[in-house]
Amino acid sequence: MLTELHIKDFAIIEELHIQFGHGLIIFTGETGAGKSIILDAVEAIIGGRVDSSLIRANTDSAYIEGHFSIHETLNLIRSILQREELELDSDFLILSREIKLNGRNIARVNGKVVALGVLKEIGEILIDLHGQSEHLSLLRYSEHLPLLDRYANTTSLLATYQTVYQSYKHNIQTLKKMRKEKENYLRRFDLLTFQIQEIQSANLKVGEDKELKIERDRLANAEGIASIIQEVLQFLDEGYQDTPSIIDLMGQVVHALSKLNRIDPSKAQLYNESETIFDNLNDLSKNVRMYFEDIEFNPKRLTQTEERLELIHNLQKKYGKSIEETLTHAEKISSELEKMAHTEEQTIELKEQIQRNIQQLLEVGNELSSNRKSSALALAQKVQSELDELKMSGALFEVAFRSYKKEQIDKSDGEDFDIRFGENGFEEVEFLIAPNPGEGLKPLIKIASGGETSRIMLALKNVLANVDQVPTLIFDEIDQGIGGRVGSIVGKKIWELGKKHQVMCITHLPQLAAYGDQHFQVQKTIIDGRTLTNLNQLAGEERIIELAQMLGEVSDGTLRSAFELLQAANQTTSKKTNAEYHL
Repeated sequence: MLTELHIKDFAIIEELHIQFGHGLIIFTGETGAGKSIILDAVEAIIGGRVDSSLIRANTDSAYIEGHFSIHETLNLIRSILQREELELDSDFLILSREIKLNGRNIARVNGKVVALGVLKEIGEILIDLHGQSEHLSLLRYSEHLPLLDRYANTTSLLATYQTVYQSYKHNIQTLKKMRKEKENYLRRFDLLTFQIQEIQSANLKVGEDKELKIERDRLANAEGIASIIQEVLQFLDEGYQDTPSIIDLMGQVVHALSKLNRIDPSKAQLYNESETIFDNLNDLSKNVRMYFEDIEFNPKRLTQTEERLELIHNLQKKYGKSIEETLTHAEKISSELEKMAHTEEQTIELKEQIQRNIQQLLEVGNELSSNRKSSALALAQKVQSELDELKMSGALFEVAFRSYKKEQIDKSDGEDFDIRFGENGFEEVEFLIAPNPGEGLKPLIKIASGGETSRIMLALKNVLANVDQVPTLIFDEIDQGIGGRVGSIVGKKIWELGKKHQVMCITHLPQLAAYGDQHFQVQKTIIDGRTLTNLNQLAGEERIIELAQMLGEVSDGTLRSAFELLQAANQTTSKKTNAEYHL
């Protein structure tokens, strides 16, 4: 509910700070005093349209801030805030709106700037503002079925239905996808079969292309390699006519250092190093000779190697940049072919599952529809009774049921699933009203505005009070077009509504105002040539005087009548009379 409202530099309001409680909150005052401006400010913080013309003269901006206790709507609000990545530390929420002269509007939730649409989405959960019809949830066609379901206590049954429905929709989408894949099956099957056979017949091995390149280079350069190796062996092992080999020379070095070692043992390390070098040279000579022996002039093997590399290169151009990617592609093809092989089997199984879904939907949906229709009759009777008490005995109310349009599922394979149900059951629901005899039933959104509309909304709100989740209801001049006797009835019903909701009401009828749990007087004053709106919370004698002024000129008679109105309202609502009047 709305606990506090701050308004600054908005229209003729310089600054107001209002605290609200539970129950019925009444605003009274002369026409033009600024009562509706307060509601305009509330509308602004729940995402309504405002423009710079509402900024108080000689100021740069207007600011409105509302504090809300959201205990009853915590989960709904939290889901929106989580989606918008906004924090919520408690069950209190602050909505604000800043309106600037340049036309820019800044909306905030708990101090964080948000899009205006977010403010409106949250506002629709918190407040029904009857005065600007777009904010009244009962006029929104989409709200009618959820309201009826809560009234009929079918929420649990609907949840069961929706679980099955989601399974059904998933299976239908899967079936459509499989049918589409089946159309491509023949076109792709031959291609994929060719590809997998081409890759598998190559018998590729990871890394073989690198080994083949080395072998190819060796085979292609065998003659040059042999010449180089012969030269190396000549230097290492054989030597030339006038020059000993390196190994022979190194042997002489080892012999000389061995003599040095015998003379000066401290240089034994030099001798050891020379022996190591000598051994390494012998090993080197051995390895080079073995390599020389492996070198072959094999044109046939060279041709085979080049052909293998060309095959690998061609496969990589088609299926991947490397042997690894080519083999991975082959695995994907194999998986797809495996899937294709089971498509028909899976299609049959899926159709059977869909039929089971439909059977479950029919069973649960029929029970859901039956409960809804019986509850709709009870709802209509109660609303009719409320309208009768509100002196609208000629008005008619009805809950209209409309079947969904037939949903045709693709039947290209001969199967045909023709259904008439949706996510919420077999039907859509809309509340219809005929305010006057002979007018015919019409959707709520199309009925004329005014006191008649307000009474219809009041009747609906009273009947649906226990299931309507919007915590704060605001009625702007619900007494329009009704007299004092009906005003007392309206006052009592609004007060009863206030036991389940916080209800704010602007009224000119003292019979209605007497039922308020809080009573605010809105006054317009002129200071230094400027018009200002002030707000006073009334109690005791001040409230009786205000009620008397609403009846006419303040006199003994109007004061007595005002006191009696307040006393009668308090007796009806079992509240204690805490006010007196003095002659």
